[in-house]
Amino acid sequence: MRVVTFNANGIRAAARKGFFDWLRRADADIVCMQETKAHEHQLPPEALALAGYQTAYVDAQKKGYSGVAIYSRRAPDAVIRGFGDMPDMDAEGRFVRMVFGDLVVASLYVPSGTSGPERQAVKYGFLDRFIATLVRLKNSGVPTMVCGDFNIAHRDIDVFDPKRCARTTGFLPDERRWMDDVIDGAGWVDAFRVVNAEPKQFSWWSNFAGAFERNLGWRIDYQLVTPELGARVRAASIERAERFSDHAPVTIDYAD
Repeated sequence: MRVVTFNANGIRAAARKGFFDWLRRADADIVCMQETKAHEHQLPPEALALAGYQTAYVDAQKKGYSGVAIYSRRAPDAVIRGFGDMPDMDAEGRFVRMVFGDLVVASLYVPSGTSGPERQAVKYGFLDRFIATLVRLKNSGVPTMVCGDFNIAHRDIDVFDPKRCARTTGFLPDERRWMDDVIDGAGWVDAFRVVNAEPKQFSWWSNFAGAFERNLGWRIDYQLVTPELGARVRAASIERAERFSDHAPVTIDYAD
């Protein structure tokens, strides 16, 4: 089973840059997308014509903002849109799940704190509430993966310069401790790190001149999985040869 997660930073822009051509070649079974920034009636033809996939989109109320989606070759038994207990976040289109009976797959877009202290407080409030959702999903007994842009780099290895980034949202001590609580405490597995412990494995680069070319990036896009799925991870990669966004697609292969 091949799973891709990708923050498109605008699905229409990513389509113009060739993302859906790449996706056809990638031969993914499941694709989780974040920051689609388009309501369903605004989707580009490439997004609608991807043959062989079932789709589920959740749009933000605000046009051109946020939004998540899942594409799956396997028809889901159910689609659950939104968190259900966080109407403020549901209005921003940040969570969608597909249920397959023996598997649950979610696409998640965690709020960013880059616009200032007020939005950072919103992010912290979301994290405080969302960890309860992760605990419930983990304890359900159904193998589950939560794929998406967490807007947090967990370890020193996940940023280009830990000292330089230490006071920047996305790498603040409380955010990193939250990831500790999710992985070390609640028992979720960072699927990428099961098979790749190398440094400089980044999935996002700022727009500063030369950041991508010099690989001055952050790894903030994850596939967090329950332990039974963690044991099935076989390969992980981040697409750097082609650029469709300020993020890169993260692909993980799982044994069937």
